[in-house]
Amino acid sequence: MKNPIKLVIDEPAPGSFIWTLLETDAGGAPRKVLRSAEYGADTYEAALAAGTRIMDAEIRKNVEAPAQRNNS
Repeated sequence: MKNPIKLVIDEPAPGSFIWTLLETDAGGAPRKVLRSAEYGADTYEAALAAGTRIMDAEIRKNVEAPAQRNNS
């Protein structure tokens, strides 16, 4: 993967938790938003679980794509 991904959970309104995936530089400073939740989750734990699933998918996509290109 070329840049690390950071998962952030925010509560913009009471009881509404939003996950955001940020691409970071080598020092961990955010560079750009990769993806974010379309809807708020009712709990922090639900937002964390959803964000973690998406982050894992992004990581797999970034790891598998170079491997597929090398096998072609």
